[in-house]
Amino acid sequence: MNNKPFFVLALMLMGQVVCAQPRVLMAANADHAPKIDGKLDDRVWEDAPVATDFIVSYPTFGGKAAQKTEVKILFGADAVYVGAMLYDDPKLVRRQITARDDEQQNDADYFSVFFDTYNDKQNGFQFLVTSSNVQSDARLGANLSFGFGGYGDKTWDAVWESKVDFTEDGWSVEMKIPYFSLRFSKKEVQDWGLQLQRSVRRSNETSTWSPVDPDVNGFVNQFGLLQGITDLEPPLRLSFSPYLSTGYQSVPEKEGYLNRWLHSGGLDLKYGINESFTLDATLIPDFGQVVSDNLVNNLTPFEIQFQENRPFFTEGTELFNKAGLFYSRRVGATPEGYYRVHEIVSDNPDLEIKKNPSLTQLYNAIKVSGRTKKNLGIGVFNAVTAPMHAVVRNKVTGKDSSISTEPLANYNILVLDQSLRGQSYVTFTNTNVMRNRQSRNANVSALDVALFDKGNNHQFTGKVRYSTIWGAQKYDGFNTSLKYAKVSGKWQYHAMQSMISESYDPNDLGLLFNPNEVNYQVSVSFHENSPTKHFLTYFYSLESTLEYLYKPYAYNKLEIEASSMLIFHNFWDMFLMASVSPGWSHDYFELRTPNRYLAYPQKLMGSISGSTDSRKKLYVNYGITLAEAPKYKSNYHSLDLGLRYRFGNRFKLELQATSEKESNQLGYAFVRNTDGSPIVAFRDNLSFSTVLSGIYNFTPRLNLTLRTRHYWNKVNYKKFFDVDTEGKLIDRLFVPGLDQNINIFNTDVFLTWDFRLGSRLIIAYKNWLGDGEQVILNPGQKNTYLYNFGKQFGLRHGNEVSARFIYFLDYNQFKRTKR
Repeated sequence: MNNKPFFVLALMLMGQVVCAQPRVLMAANADHAPKIDGKLDDRVWEDAPVATDFIVSYPTFGGKAAQKTEVKILFGADAVYVGAMLYDDPKLVRRQITARDDEQQNDADYFSVFFDTYNDKQNGFQFLVTSSNVQSDARLGANLSFGFGGYGDKTWDAVWESKVDFTEDGWSVEMKIPYFSLRFSKKEVQDWGLQLQRSVRRSNETSTWSPVDPDVNGFVNQFGLLQGITDLEPPLRLSFSPYLSTGYQSVPEKEGYLNRWLHSGGLDLKYGINESFTLDATLIPDFGQVVSDNLVNNLTPFEIQFQENRPFFTEGTELFNKAGLFYSRRVGATPEGYYRVHEIVSDNPDLEIKKNPSLTQLYNAIKVSGRTKKNLGIGVFNAVTAPMHAVVRNKVTGKDSSISTEPLANYNILVLDQSLRGQSYVTFTNTNVMRNRQSRNANVSALDVALFDKGNNHQFTGKVRYSTIWGAQKYDGFNTSLKYAKVSGKWQYHAMQSMISESYDPNDLGLLFNPNEVNYQVSVSFHENSPTKHFLTYFYSLESTLEYLYKPYAYNKLEIEASSMLIFHNFWDMFLMASVSPGWSHDYFELRTPNRYLAYPQKLMGSISGSTDSRKKLYVNYGITLAEAPKYKSNYHSLDLGLRYRFGNRFKLELQATSEKESNQLGYAFVRNTDGSPIVAFRDNLSFSTVLSGIYNFTPRLNLTLRTRHYWNKVNYKKFFDVDTEGKLIDRLFVPGLDQNINIFNTDVFLTWDFRLGSRLIIAYKNWLGDGEQVILNPGQKNTYLYNFGKQFGLRHGNEVSARFIYFLDYNQFKRTKR
């Protein structure tokens, strides 16, 4: 009898059992701190346990990594040390220098370590070093979505040290991660979740020490273990980052320019309340050196959501937004009365504005966050903004008048987040905004529950929110949702129902576009993560959403959408989408009138987008969308085209262009009849924007970045209508003078030098087209993008030059120096 098949089967079964168990690396203590030079030749590394035998996670899961990797981890008196030897032909290692946190889709190999310091399989820290010694770091959390190749919140920047070195056998990395950059429990013996990752750019192979199955939901829950960590003593975590900034600003006004010197100073402070909780505070912050917003001409009934670029509000805020109730741009936003001042002055030629701040001054802000030994996450946020005033001068009398544009305000958030077994959790969130005088105040409370089955295949989530507004106004409302989903495996699906009452309002500190809705949604998708004849991976999805108005309970619309994501063997990707809204849809928001809706006919839409292999010097991304509403002969098309060229390991340029045009767009015309009823119109809406961005990296810690954007929007009104009670159109007389020709221009240039750990010098230049500046068309001139782009340079622009100096001071450094 041939026993060979039984022997092979037994080995396979044993392999499956072994793979099912988490991988383990034993912790080792360092009797002295190794020199961080990337060489791994310090004797302290010699006897440390080795983590090796990495498993491919992408592009083909489960195979042995093509290149050997060996990693050692040591615990010292004040830091954890990571040493990695990455075997390879050093001539083949990709070494592009990038900005911090920007290694993805660029031409650089990298090594990364992940710590789940509470071993709760939901939260953690990432520290990454590229082959050019560029650092990247992130906070991991259960509610954080992943970008391409990312695993968490990369806006979090820790203070840590790294060096790389090249030998004939490959390249090596040494990291020193101070304990003050981590959070962990104070226990005599503890285990951490551990993951090690390597990316080889030339082959696009990513491998991990602990296997990460793409068919299994979650990432942190697939970590291995770092066991036997003993007598780890959390240090006193106290650091200061004082800053000074100065500059000069010239802003176009109604008559002439407003010129002023800029000067500011303040302090960022971090204090470890205990081993697990940290207080972050910023006193008199200055957020002038941030990238300009992508402003647009907004014709929709909803506000535009802008990206947060202020460091204090991006770093370590993942816990505060777990319920989705924290839109940090509310804090320090444009004063509510800012535009009212401009209206007052425009209506009276005898008045001029002497001062009208466009941003609310932030007095101070604090964050307290951490997690207990029993995995209870606690977060407290508070910010106080100053009362703002505009100064208007009467040019006849010379008298100045002060106009209040924003009252003193206090913003608060409390979060209690209990991690449960697996990826399950229960979270309570409360947001509160209190304003001075008889102004509007707000409070929102939320409860979020996510439960996973033991096999991590099925998920149940429930959400409840309750909002209260009082003061100048008084009302309350609620928001609830229930969702069941299969989240692992090739076949996945979900069913969800959500309900938002007509008076639910979290917008004092959060962001909700459209209340008063009831949604029903179902979807099914198929995910193939193993290579096939034509694709590396792909998925297909079918989703249906039915929307009703909550009060009165009335039909809104039905939308059915099919989509597919394809990744080819040459690492090109393509996303396909087609949707239909059958029958008539009822839009209860477009008319900006309670209990009135605008009826839209059946709409068909399709899109295709994708990108080429990002390893190449020339990288292209594209997107095409087509939509049509045949009943109204309304046609929409958009084209996105991006070109990125890498001139070498230090310099790259990128041009992104977007064109959108909708013919016979039906919408509110921003005028009303004498009885207050809304007027709508067909209009041709054309917009075009270009963004040119680039970076030159002098060193891994010194770079020059450029970003310039021009946006043009042309709106031509064609025919006007009244709207009957059924949302249908009634012909009416033409309303002249509503056409628009909008130009927005910004340039941001930053020279950034991280001259020592945690310390930075930034020199910035900003240029922007002044408010109210308009391109005037000559008689017979065709209104095109290129004409507007050229003419806007002849208009008045604002200019600002500034410098900011930040110096990091660590109490433990002072303590060691004193010794």
